[in-house]
Amino acid sequence: MARVVIQPSGKTVECQGSDTVLMALEKAGYALPNNCRAGACGECKVKVLSGEYDQGMVLDMALSPEERREGFGLMCMAKPTSEEMVIEWGTADARPKLFPPREGALFVVVDRRELAQSRIIELSLRPVGKPIRYWPGQYVTLGDMRADIPLRAYSISNAPRPDGELVLQIARAEGGVTSNWVYEHVQCGDSIKINGAYGTFIGDPSAETPVLCLAAGTGLAPILDLAEAALRRGYKKHVDLLVSARTLDDVYSVGMMAWWRAKHRNFDYKITLTREEREGYLHGRVNTLLPTLYPDLSKHSVFIAGSTAFVDDCVAVAKSLGAQDELIHKEGFFAQQMGRTEGHQI
Repeated sequence: MARVVIQPSGKTVECQGSDTVLMALEKAGYALPNNCRAGACGECKVKVLSGEYDQGMVLDMALSPEERREGFGLMCMAKPTSEEMVIEWGTADARPKLFPPREGALFVVVDRRELAQSRIIELSLRPVGKPIRYWPGQYVTLGDMRADIPLRAYSISNAPRPDGELVLQIARAEGGVTSNWVYEHVQCGDSIKINGAYGTFIGDPSAETPVLCLAAGTGLAPILDLAEAALRRGYKKHVDLLVSARTLDDVYSVGMMAWWRAKHRNFDYKITLTREEREGYLHGRVNTLLPTLYPDLSKHSVFIAGSTAFVDDCVAVAKSLGAQDELIHKEGFFAQQMGRTEGHQI
């Protein structure tokens, strides 16, 4: 049995039998980014500081000869051949190490859909060159400075994919220059530039707790991203999602959530409506429903995304139900950015 040491945290995991390093890390709860699990996408690339390993068959496009010489390897295929293998991943407290953001990455709009009675536009963007690497829950900015369209922040709503495609869900803001530009001018086939990824709404990938996600409005975007990534990598604990909307017409992505519930026994979702009552749906604000639905959150990781008021209210009630500060993760509008970027739209 080989030992994999993660630096700079010094955490150690055991790599059994024919397991790859990626498999060993996942069994220990570490969500190293990955997509193809076949040495083709490069998402699981890390620097190997010491130790011997069999890299297996990988594509040069995923791991170039120069990167190999610099000590990088793909953990989805790497199998230790020495007793100890030391890799560089994460920070001193074992949280994931953020990828360096990129500016002006060129993407093409490959799909454009209207959601929630046309109040939200969903753009599917595919990279022309090298994909942007990101953690589920992060966001990017887009705009067109040459046309006086200010950069605006939007959360990514899909987990990382081998083709690098990003999905953004953009609500039309009253007086919002960028969101109105998206609605009126951005069409399939257009080329746009993306900056990012940014943000730390990613939590601790080594945590092994039940997960409760709370979302309002397009705060659902990063929550969908996080939930998809967790379910795809086989997260064993229960993942619950509570979505708040004003009316049924404001609800979207129900089909995807229903599919996750049918496919994964540890996933469930509920929808609450705040301005109308409908059979089969909850009624009321999330902060008033939580004490009844989840009276004890002391062992949960809680992810909250929405407007500042929504996030603040949910944080307060989550804490009153025992949620631990270090396990509460939140993402809200950045009011101080109003004007230049119209705030952080999630």
